Amino acid sequence: MNLFFFVFLFSLLFSSLFNLSFARGGFRSSINVSGVVNGSFAASARHLFADINVPFSEEQHLKRLEELAKDYMSNSELENAIMSLNRRCSKISRVYSIGKSVLGVPLWVMEISDKPGKEEAEPSFKYIGNVHGDEPVGRELLILLANWLCDNYMKDPLATLIVDNVHLHILPSMNPDGFSLRRRGNANNVDLNRDFPDQFFPMNDDPGAHQPETKAIMRWLEEMHFTASASLHGGALVANYPWDGTENKKKYYYGCPDDETFRQMASIYSHSHHNMSLSKEFPGGITNGAYWYPIYGGMQDWNYLHGGCFELTLEISDDKWPNASETGIHGRIFSSDEGRPLPASIAIKGINSTIHARETLADYHRLLVPGGKYEVVATMPGYKSRSTKIMLGEEAMTLDFVMDPVITPTNSFLQRGWSCSLPGPHLEVFLILVLVLVSIFLCFLLKRRVVLNYPKQRQTKRSVVGV
Repeated sequence: MNLFFFVFLFSLLFSSLFNLSFARGGFRSSINVSGVVNGSFAASARHLFADINVPFSEEQHLKRLEELAKDYMSNSELENAIMSLNRRCSKISRVYSIGKSVLGVPLWVMEISDKPGKEEAEPSFKYIGNVHGDEPVGRELLILLANWLCDNYMKDPLATLIVDNVHLHILPSMNPDGFSLRRRGNANNVDLNRDFPDQFFPMNDDPGAHQPETKAIMRWLEEMHFTASASLHGGALVANYPWDGTENKKKYYYGCPDDETFRQMASIYSHSHHNMSLSKEFPGGITNGAYWYPIYGGMQDWNYLHGGCFELTLEISDDKWPNASETGIHGRIFSSDEGRPLPASIAIKGINSTIHARETLADYHRLLVPGGKYEVVATMPGYKSRSTKIMLGEEAMTLDFVMDPVITPTNSFLQRGWSCSLPGPHLEVFLILVLVLVSIFLCFLLKRRVVLNYPKQRQTKRSVVGV
């Protein structure tokens, strides 16, 4: 692999993102396949750390969270999606558990590689989502990423490059209990991103006192060497890098020994994201953790210190529970003869990605870039396919389908491969950005190998360099 190839790849991916924009509520249009249009006002403001000082009672706030959460995969649906992916792509994936949560929910990891489970002289990367229970966007994004790699291996050059050259380990949810309880901490109400041993202060030093989820992560890093990592959070739009704390608990810039490398990694990520790079709060869309606000017992610094793992904390959504219907298209699919819900497939002509409506309600949610013309196609075994062309504005669009049986109604259902309820206005962009981040790590690893191996270029056998 050539270093210049990755630089070229970065420039292509970055340039494709500059014109992306995101809907922010407002007048919400709806349309059905017969062309009937109506609308309703549904404006909602976005605020950093939206769960702070919310003008609702606790009961109202919990009810609001339950309403927002209905379009996210439950823990059981997430597990089904992971197992389904492994069945579909068993040659390039394996599934394993690193432990269990307080309530006994398995912490499932998907490994994606051309030789899953085998040790190779290749970098290993990990992605962790849902560290905080009330930040669920990352878990949906990581399932989307895994399915994209599964579906596009040997078809898309970038997907093939990653699978053939990386061991990618994906933990969609580190805190499944917090997700089900709709709160930041785990079932013991402990913030898992404050539960790791700290370099500055004697805290969390008792190995037996850590939460089960924290212990699982620590064991994971003892068993496996990860070159780099990213944890996905919500509540802001910024790429955060070490250190996260200072020696005197004061707020100021405090860089780690690899500060220049971390800054470059964070900057590449941020500048590929239009909204993040234009941040008024964070210059360039990046921040040193200690300069933003110091934290102690965090996972990011612990990874770097004890695992030699370069980890970024990616705040990927300025709303912790973005509404699934804000951007793109969404709707339901019914049978014309009985009116029953159909778990049909939804595809966009020209885009190699298919989602499936849920089996129970037959609702779907598909993120699309505003301002484009699309042909939306609904398909279901035993039914005639339906398609319609739309012009998507800045508002979300409701697009329902009514499908006719080919001959007679049947009771067969499409076996659902994985739930794809895509919340938030950022996910399609962040899928690309996560892939960019993998390439960034590969770039740095390759560059380091070139430098370290230069004096040995006459040797016939190349050494394996650990990072």
